[in-house]
Amino acid sequence: MIDDAPVLVEREGGVATVRINRPDDMCALDIPTKEGLVAALQQVAGDDTVRVVVLTGTGRAFCVGQDLKEHLGLLETGDDALGTTVVEHYNPIVELLSTMNKPVIAAVNGVAAGAGAAFAFACDLRILRESAGFNLAFTGIALSCDSGSSWSLQRLVGIAKSKELLFFPRTVRSDEALELGLATKVVPDDEFDAAVAELAGRLAAGPTIAYGSVRRAIAYSATHDLSESLANEGELMKLTGDTADHRAAVDAFIAKRPPVFEGR
Repeated sequence: MIDDAPVLVEREGGVATVRINRPDDMCALDIPTKEGLVAALQQVAGDDTVRVVVLTGTGRAFCVGQDLKEHLGLLETGDDALGTTVVEHYNPIVELLSTMNKPVIAAVNGVAAGAGAAFAFACDLRILRESAGFNLAFTGIALSCDSGSSWSLQRLVGIAKSKELLFFPRTVRSDEALELGLATKVVPDDEFDAAVAELAGRLAAGPTIAYGSVRRAIAYSATHDLSESLANEGELMKLTGDTADHRAAVDAFIAKRPPVFEGR
């Protein structure tokens, strides 16, 4: 592994940590970083030995979104990178975070702004350092929102609050983020790494296919009616009912012992 690569993948047991590794640039997203993120997320999504994915940053920032220094250079040369990067990079990143068949944690180690905030919102759980926060910075540079923020933000905080946060960008600090439902948990800075490891380990030891099916069921039901959602739940119940983990859990229940899940 090359330690100065813009995106690192670290594995321990069933946990894969995808780390944006540009600490000197607040983990801003230039083209190599976006390409690295797409590749890393494709890799861990398709690896059945990975049972939970953690997305995080290096240094003081989780991710501050688009690298504006690179973007300015592209504007000056007339490059249409802004028009193409949403389709080529941002959309695939968010779809991978949102749809891979295993749980995804955003370990928000610092500020998450613009697309960086949207990436965190695409994850299932968001654990924040006390010193971290979110900023929906898009309109501050006269841009619309991207990276699924129009979809995910309103589902977390409602339509009215979403418009407020997008119209008037500001840093939503960790305590307010917890209050609004943007954070799952906030921990003191010096307890952050241990808290992330504990949560990831708990999920990695769980029924991976069931977790993936739950996230798929919730996403489906958000855009379908009750009858369709019930039918989809039935299909996913049959799928998980045929897994080795389900049989192990039933056997453990009968034997009055804790189940051991293998993620299959």
